[in-house]
Amino acid sequence: MASVGASLFSNRPSLSWEFVALTDVGRVRAHNEDDIKVDPALGLAVLADGMGGYKGGEVASAMAVTLVQASFARWYAQAGPQAPARVIRRALQAATDEANAAIFEAGMTNAEVLGMGTTLVLAAFRPQRVVVGHIGDSRCYRLRNNKLEQLTRDHSLRQQQLDAGAITAEEALNSPHRNLVTRAVGVESQVVLEMHEHTARPDDLYMLCSDGLSEMVTDAQLFTLLGHDIGLKQKASLLVAIANDNGGRDNISVVLAKARVNEDTPGAAS
Repeated sequence: MASVGASLFSNRPSLSWEFVALTDVGRVRAHNEDDIKVDPALGLAVLADGMGGYKGGEVASAMAVTLVQASFARWYAQAGPQAPARVIRRALQAATDEANAAIFEAGMTNAEVLGMGTTLVLAAFRPQRVVVGHIGDSRCYRLRNNKLEQLTRDHSLRQQQLDAGAITAEEALNSPHRNLVTRAVGVESQVVLEMHEHTARPDDLYMLCSDGLSEMVTDAQLFTLLGHDIGLKQKASLLVAIANDNGGRDNISVVLAKARVNEDTPGAAS
């Protein structure tokens, strides 16, 4: 599944965002429990990696991206594109709360999806700011000025062990706990979306991904692939292909968002 679009805003100086999204079942799994949704009109990208039960992961991730997008769209229709970042943060948490409640209730009342849940990583892209939120181990990276930075910190047992100094970075690569998340959507009655704001700059490239990509592609490979002078669709396809070439042990999902200066911005190059 692929999605391509661009979102334009009127603030000055103004950036527009080009989006590409791609998901793949990988080489091992029979079903794709990842789900993605990009809404260029809202400047919103949402990615979820589901888990649990008979088809539970597929249900949870689909519910998460659909409900978050729908809730944010209702808010956006009232607030409009000029809403400040602090209000956007509240809207994203409210959308996550709505999705969490629905998934939690469905998991409690339907035996086939008992205990289902999902990771979540999302971003609201604005002309000057980006608000990134995440739950679990789906990630957001940014390539800026030839430097790749991981903007999210996994909610996982492995990350807790790293932070405590119980394991080294090298040991973490093969940790048996690398897939055990400590926070997920729909597992408990309430969940907190960890959020951070980032200043948007021309040529910024943001990447949202599931662990099926981040576990299969090294940071060095990510840096090289994201830095290639090719279109976003080709970059997304290459990222998925490399993840599959490296084993494809899980579902693979990626969203790319590229910042460009609007042509009608005063001082923009013609």
